[in-house]
Amino acid sequence: MFGVHDAFTLIRRATELLPEHARAENGALPDDVRDCQRAGDWELALDLLLRIGESHPVPVDFWRMLTESARQLRLTDTAAWCVLRDHETRHGTVRARLSLLPTSEGGRRTPVPGDGRLRPLWNIGNRAPGSERPLNVAGLWSEGLAELPPGHSATVRLAPLSPEQWRHLAAGDAITMHESRPPVGVARIIEVTSAAVSGHR
Repeated sequence: MFGVHDAFTLIRRATELLPEHARAENGALPDDVRDCQRAGDWELALDLLLRIGESHPVPVDFWRMLTESARQLRLTDTAAWCVLRDHETRHGTVRARLSLLPTSEGGRRTPVPGDGRLRPLWNIGNRAPGSERPLNVAGLWSEGLAELPPGHSATVRLAPLSPEQWRHLAAGDAITMHESRPPVGVARIIEVTSAAVSGHR
C-alpha cells in the first residue's frame, strides 16, 4: 500500500497524522520527531513515533506507515510490533497471561518466539455442530520477552485471525493453546478491548 514511498517520506507522513498535543509517556512530542528528522536520525524518529502511538489514539494508516518504514530500515522487531499494533487498532486488543506446559508434561520442546511468527490454535470456548470444540487461530506476541521457554509464563498479546469470534471473552476467562489436539499451554485473559478506530483518517 505504501511501497511506492521511501521510509523517510512515510515517517514524515506518519508524523503529520498526529495532533500537536500528542505526547508519549516519556514526554516526546511530534516536534521532537521533526527534530530527529532534520538531524537525519530516522531510527530515533521512528522509535519516538512508536512511543507516541502507544500513548495516543492514532488512525489506522499510522501503524501501516510505521510497519513499512521499519521494514525498509531493516528493523525487523520494530516492524513485527507495528504489525500487531495495526491489528489491535483495527480489531481490538486481547492480552493474557500464558503458562506453557513443561516438556515433561506434553508441552513444547522449544521456546515460543515472542515476535508474532507463531500462530497457534486456541480453544476459546466456541461451539460447533458435533462433539469437538473448534479451535481458533491467533498470532502471539510476548510482552518484553524475545521467547518463552516451555514451563514458563509471560504476558502475551494475541492477534486473532477471526477477531469477531473472540468478542465473548472477558478478563478472567481461561483459554488453551494447541499445536495439535492436546494443549501445550493455558492462558488467563487479562484484557479485551474493542477497536481503537473505525476507519481511516
